[in-house]
Amino acid sequence: MRVRSRLWIVPVLAALVAVVAALPALSQPAAEPAGTTSVAVRPGRGAPPRPEATGVVLAVHGGAGTALRREDTGARTEKAYRDGLAGALRAGQKVLRDGGGSVAAVEAAVRVLEDDPLFNAGRGAVFTEDAGHELDASVMRGSDQAAGAVAGVRHVRNPVSAARLVMERTPHVLLAGQGADDFAVRNGLPAVTQDYFWTQARWDSLMEAKGHSGGGRTPAVGAKAVGEAAMGTVGAVAVDRGRGLAAATSTGGMTNKMAGRVGDSPVVGAGTYAKNGTVAASATGHGEVFLRGAATATISHLMEFGGRDVASAAHEVVHERLTALGGTGGVIALDPQGVLAAPYSSEGMLYGYLTADGEVVTKVFPGE
Repeated sequence: MRVRSRLWIVPVLAALVAVVAALPALSQPAAEPAGTTSVAVRPGRGAPPRPEATGVVLAVHGGAGTALRREDTGARTEKAYRDGLAGALRAGQKVLRDGGGSVAAVEAAVRVLEDDPLFNAGRGAVFTEDAGHELDASVMRGSDQAAGAVAGVRHVRNPVSAARLVMERTPHVLLAGQGADDFAVRNGLPAVTQDYFWTQARWDSLMEAKGHSGGGRTPAVGAKAVGEAAMGTVGAVAVDRGRGLAAATSTGGMTNKMAGRVGDSPVVGAGTYAKNGTVAASATGHGEVFLRGAATATISHLMEFGGRDVASAAHEVVHERLTALGGTGGVIALDPQGVLAAPYSSEGMLYGYLTADGEVVTKVFPGE
């Protein structure tokens, strides 16, 4: 009888084993329906960042820094900035509409911004500490990751075109200084004298920066000296009919910068990056930090090796990695499916985009 009285233990133990075995399954999230895309959300970070837009074929930026504000910006100034961005988008649109590739589209878009004195590139470039102009630019093609760049050029009207020539007609990636100027002229690009780049607004900014630094030869360390107050650096990203990506960036640099200083704009992986299958990205902001953080290449690597989408990858780089290094700015980042991210950690960023159905969107005020 004693043995029989303990038989009740067997079904109880079996029930306990079943409950324990079910606990791991209860802790797992329910399986997603077929056809959905999972976006990893790291603990404590909330919802994943949202993309700026979808169906985008071309995007441009006109620099990051202190925000333009509606209450302080006249209608004429607002229109000038919007027209500048829209004009660049229309130039790239024409290339794509005519069957051109993404490289030609970003070059065409950036050339328009280089010719516009509102932007710190080409004609509206800022002054160096010795009251000169030294311009940088780069282009990268995503299909084979070919790239070309120029740094410290002083007489090339459109540095982005010189950068493309370096990519297509030399075995090199980066040419600098007088050699780059000479190369551009030999290959048919128009040369200009330094006074072509002069604008009153940039001269006033130099004088203000000199005042902050006491008139010495060390660049001012205030916000305006490092680009926080003046919009400027320009860039473009595009995807063509064959899903080919390309990016380009161009700048006059930093007001009152040391002669010979080179920032991130002509450096592949920092200011510009493109790789088919991941992203085309162009950066604007504190160049030294974007260099140290390998900003645009990191976005691509997070997507390729971390399985991240373009919005979350760009957000992490701009809002986490670069701010941890002490700098602010922004990027435009476009994936092969036309998903655009445009995060910025500065007060504002000028940018715009063109969709596949021809819609042109420009954004000059925060929160638009």
